[in-house]
Amino acid sequence: MTEATVIDGKKIAAALRQRIADAAAGLRERHRITAGLAAILIGDDPASQIYVRSKARACAAAGIASFEYCLAADAGVPAILDLVTRLNADDRVDGILVQLPLPCGIGSQQVMAALDPAKDVDGFHPVNVGHLWRGEPGLVPCTPQGVLLLLRSVHADLSGAAAVVLGRSQIVGRPVAALLLAADCTVTVAHSKSSDAAAICRQADILVAATGRPALVTADWIKPGATIIDVGIHRIALSDHRVRLVGDVDFAAARPIAGAITPVPGGVGPMTIACLLGNTLLAACRRRGLPDPVVLQG
Repeated sequence: MTEATVIDGKKIAAALRQRIADAAAGLRERHRITAGLAAILIGDDPASQIYVRSKARACAAAGIASFEYCLAADAGVPAILDLVTRLNADDRVDGILVQLPLPCGIGSQQVMAALDPAKDVDGFHPVNVGHLWRGEPGLVPCTPQGVLLLLRSVHADLSGAAAVVLGRSQIVGRPVAALLLAADCTVTVAHSKSSDAAAICRQADILVAATGRPALVTADWIKPGATIIDVGIHRIALSDHRVRLVGDVDFAAARPIAGAITPVPGGVGPMTIACLLGNTLLAACRRRGLPDPVVLQG
C-alpha cells in the first residue's frame, strides 16, 4: 500500500524565510528601511519566553529588527495599553506581536483592539478580521496563512475542492475557513457540537484538523487520498519520563490512507514564525506606500 506524501513544513518554511531575507535586504538597499517587529510579553510563562526568544532569532536571521518588551503579570491593563499606544506611534516598529495567552484577568480582545491594524502582524484586530472575511487586503493570521501555503505546495489549484475545517477557534479554525473560501474551496466547518464529525470529515478532499484534542482524527475519519493538515501539537508524557509530541491526527493510522499529510512536529509549526516575518515585511512596505513584497506565495 502506498503511504501518503509527508509535507515537509521545515523545508517549505526555510525557503519562505530565505525569500523574506532577500526581500528585507532589498528594502534596506533600495529604500534604507529596516522592517521592525516588537514583541510584548506579559508575565513569566516559560513557553511564551522560549517562543519570543525564537522569534527574535528568526528576525535576526531574516534581517528584521527585533524589539522585546516584558511586563509583569500584574502590570494591569492601563500599563499594557500605554505600551501599545507608544509602539503604535514608534516608526521603527512595523509589526506588534502580543504574546498569548495573557495572564488571568487581562482581556486579550481589549489589548488586540488597541493595536494599530496596520501593525497587527498576528491578524487578530477586528479590522483585519473584517478584511479577511470580505476578501480584502489585510494582515492574515500567521498559522492559517501557513496552512494555506502548505496546501498550495501540494495542490496548484484548490478551486472546487471539498474542504473540512475541524475546529472553529478565532485563531485558527475560522480564519482557515475564510482563506479556503477565498481559494474557491467548498468549505464545511465541523466542531464539538457537530453531529457525526467523523462522517463529515470522510467527505473531505482537504482536512484541516485544529481541535486541540490529541489523536482525535483516526483512520475512519479520512477519505482515501485526502490531504491532511494537522495544526494540533500536544505533549504526551511517556512512562520513561520522556515527552512525545503528537497532533490532532493519529499520524500512523492516517498515513496509509491519506494522499498527503503534515507531521507533528515539522509541519505547520515552522510555517507560523515564517509567516510572522512575512507579515512584518508586508506591513513595513504597506505603511510606506511601497508595493507588496512577493514572498507569501507557495
